[in-house]
Amino acid sequence: TLDGVDQGKPFHLLRADVASATADALAPLRPEGRPGTVLLAGTGPDVPLAAGLLAALGDGAVRVALLTPSGPLADPGLLRWRLPRWAGPLDVVVITSADGSEDGLVELLDQAHRRGCALASVAPADSPLAEATARRRGPALRATTADHLEPADHPAAPGGHWPLLTATLMLGHRLGVCEADDAAIDALADRLDATAERCGPVVPTQENPAKSLAVGCEGTLPLLWSEGEPAAAVAGHAVRLLHALPGVPALTSPLPWALAAHAALLTAERGGAAKDDFFRDRADDEPELRPRVVLLGSPAPADLPPGDDSAPRAAAAARALALRHGVPFGELTAAEGGPLEATGELLAQLDFTAVYLTLTATARS
Repeated sequence: TLDGVDQGKPFHLLRADVASATADALAPLRPEGRPGTVLLAGTGPDVPLAAGLLAALGDGAVRVALLTPSGPLADPGLLRWRLPRWAGPLDVVVITSADGSEDGLVELLDQAHRRGCALASVAPADSPLAEATARRRGPALRATTADHLEPADHPAAPGGHWPLLTATLMLGHRLGVCEADDAAIDALADRLDATAERCGPVVPTQENPAKSLAVGCEGTLPLLWSEGEPAAAVAGHAVRLLHALPGVPALTSPLPWALAAHAALLTAERGGAAKDDFFRDRADDEPELRPRVVLLGSPAPADLPPGDDSAPRAAAAARALALRHGVPFGELTAAEGGPLEATGELLAQLDFTAVYLTLTATARS
């Protein structure tokens, strides 16, 4: 995430590479029109993120399903996937991989071909997965990596998921799942570059929303509350990233359900009876993780007719609940714009936050 921030417009350059590699590859995709279900599979953190974003940014007319692997270990080479019984010719199977050499993903491709499913993959050129997709006459979208990015030293590092995610979003647009045409992808790239400039390592903490959020979340239990489906997809990804990189125990829940699901965390007495034990050894006391609420808001729908009364938002109730119990409360917002670029801004800010928390934890170890 931090590499290349000061080298021009890295995301815009990456967008151009991905678009040129993707447009021609999508031409032979079948079936024409919207599929019944888009099934996604892969090994990286971009896969559940892509599934969440496709479902959240769509209109619900196309189902999006994430295929969960099984295996004796989390080693990508040992994982295997199975299609659900109902998968068939009306469905599309999309397989993404930053490596493209996993045997289980190639086997899944063969399963889908035997069932008559349409096929597509996002993987490095000339990888076994890309070659197998081409043999089955499916579009093999090339996973393009910007030249200035160094290989990540952790599979969950956020810098590498944009090439796979951008190609998957363009595929989703081609299938009629979500709006991610050239203009939307251009706007997303511009927004990501602007966010990188605001959240980069050279920007002081008081002017940097990602650094400020990292400072506020350090030593706390972050509760990522979300309002709207795009924000919920981003919050779920952020929690997985906080677990994988800095090891921060974060939780997420959508509003209004979070008001009940996390109520006990806001009202619990810290320390319990041990605080009343005069003779306890205070040297053994563990530092307490106090909750901190971070509310992520989705952009308002752009297609609401004039005068339409949308459902009341729960942000005010969430803020009041946190204030009542003395729990720190913050909101993470995005500037106005299309749903895709606003969602991308939220995602990028939280990616930077996770990296700053990881750097802090590494410096202390």
